[in-house]
Amino acid sequence: MSGITSTPALRLAFEETEARTLSKFACLASKSRGREHPENDCFIRSCFQRDIDRIIHSESFRRLKHKTQVFLSPTNDHFRTRLTHTLEVVCTARCISRCLNLNEDLTEAIALAHDLGHTPFGHSGEEILAEISETGFHHASHGVRVVTFIEKNGQGLNLTREVIDGILMHSKGRHGSATFSGESALPLTVEAQVVRIADLVAYINHDLDDAIRAGVITVEDLPREARKILGDRHSLRIHTMVRDIIDNSIGSDLIQMSEPIRAATAEMKTFLYKDVYTRPEIDIAVQKSKHLLGQMADWFSQHPDELLKHVRYPIPENQSFNRTLVDYLASMTDDFALRRFQEIFVPHYYTFSDFKARKTENCL
Repeated sequence: MSGITSTPALRLAFEETEARTLSKFACLASKSRGREHPENDCFIRSCFQRDIDRIIHSESFRRLKHKTQVFLSPTNDHFRTRLTHTLEVVCTARCISRCLNLNEDLTEAIALAHDLGHTPFGHSGEEILAEISETGFHHASHGVRVVTFIEKNGQGLNLTREVIDGILMHSKGRHGSATFSGESALPLTVEAQVVRIADLVAYINHDLDDAIRAGVITVEDLPREARKILGDRHSLRIHTMVRDIIDNSIGSDLIQMSEPIRAATAEMKTFLYKDVYTRPEIDIAVQKSKHLLGQMADWFSQHPDELLKHVRYPIPENQSFNRTLVDYLASMTDDFALRRFQEIFVPHYYTFSDFKARKTENCL
């Protein structure tokens, strides 16, 4: 017996609702630029809803739970990982998009996928892979490589162009701005701008929260003027930033902060890079993780067959060994990298179950 799900009625209803209710600046699913490899539309889900499902069910998404945000191998379960960071970005980005009447499905898809290209051991892993790689390494561009080539044993996820663009454009680096000016090279969608600024809101606030929890800093160590403007509590700082973004972005195709909030946020970001990320409690582990990945890279370069037997997807004939090596190291979780390092470099005790004691001749 055929039902409503045997026709595209549900998807078309979703798309019609978007067209009727969303802002003129929103990206409509019905107007998507499509996928690199065309597919038949789903009867139930819009193209962006399909992207959400593909990302959540991907192996690279599941690995985020064992990749470092800032604190390496923490014993406290309450420290953020790359996965919980991603979920906080999703939460913040969807709130902003909902209030600005943008496409929440597209926003969620970009937010879920934005860090799929991250290495083990946080940004320290990214730094060492940038040194190892013949062409350089950046987690945003590698994230695009993950979803277009590496996932699904080399087939990729075939995401929409809007989501791929959002992954590529989300990163700001230490000195980059979370917002764009009218003269900037803008992402394809306003939703991508939302994820970019939500990423900043999330990591500034949760990295401060984790540093306070770890005893690395106290609330009183935070920049006084920025704390006065943004608030003394974690939740209050997030609320202040998000409310300001909404107030200053309504009726515009640019996502912005007011100047006082932007300046206070920038001061908090500078404090993190200058007074938190460089603290010995964090930096010692960072240097050890870089050394670990560097040693493994050297070993695999000398034993290429040992690496190739672990690669599950077909390697293109024209792909260099260095590219394959960087892909493999970047895919590792912290735990897997530590285990693989131990397998390669740490001596193991062996037991011989069939060993029988024999009488020694000429015993004294």
